[in-house]
Amino acid sequence: MGKALADNFEVARDVFMEVDDALDQDLSAVMWNGPQEDLTLTENTQPALMAVSMAVVRVLEAEFDITVAETASFVAGHSLGEYSALAAAGAFSVADAARLLKLRGQSMQAATPVGTGAMAALLGLDFDVAAAVAAEAAQDEVCQAANDNAPGQVVVSGHKAAVERALEIAKGRGARRAVLLPVSAPFHCALMQPAAMVMAEALTAVQMRPPCAPLVANVLAGPVTEADEIRERLVEQVTGTVRWRESIGYMAAQGVGLFCELGAGKVLSGMVKRNADQAASLAIGTPEDISAAAAQLKG
Repeated sequence: MGKALADNFEVARDVFMEVDDALDQDLSAVMWNGPQEDLTLTENTQPALMAVSMAVVRVLEAEFDITVAETASFVAGHSLGEYSALAAAGAFSVADAARLLKLRGQSMQAATPVGTGAMAALLGLDFDVAAAVAAEAAQDEVCQAANDNAPGQVVVSGHKAAVERALEIAKGRGARRAVLLPVSAPFHCALMQPAAMVMAEALTAVQMRPPCAPLVANVLAGPVTEADEIRERLVEQVTGTVRWRESIGYMAAQGVGLFCELGAGKVLSGMVKRNADQAASLAIGTPEDISAAAAQLKG
């Protein structure tokens, strides 16, 4: 995860070293050598994903003179990716992003006892139907729509028993598939309120600047540019719905025709066609990806 970037580009190595120093932890060694069970701890996964994204950003800047400020109309990130997007847009430093994400992962994991929460994907239902399913399943517990990823792809989150009820209700409402997800905690629901309180305090203490491009915030599916409002939206995001379908739709409606996913994986770029069928997407996570994308972006 990110090792090819570090092997090929000094500026990428610098990003991984900056994250290691900020966390006082050899996170890069865990990323490249394992063990996998340590990397998949959410307190490590979150800053690790951000580090890879920022390594790509720095390589594009240093090697190809492609900057977020001059290239991007908007920045956005899915859940923890909002921190990567804000770091890429200069709102806060890589070191601050790493420390915030480490704390975010720790506080989210600690917010509920292990085994009491769950998340499930409801496939084939519109968002309004999936949200109604979650509300019906709650029955005095927590069950709410956590991620609106794409048409017919909604994730619900909450108490384990309530989420399991949602699976059965969704099948009765015509869901094509309804399955529990292998997650360590019930993210983006009211059970994360203790983590939201931790992040509110931490974000207050971090120096934040206006991003060089507007952030399309998860909880708004619309743009924010002021530091104080960004802090508020990041806190709300811990317990709120990630409105990704609407976020992509908003940017497409503003004329964005190319979406670039910077970092590990291709999940978000794969969603672009489902949310904005006239738009193109690029997944940029390897040295080869960077070279190909740079040629396209420069062309």
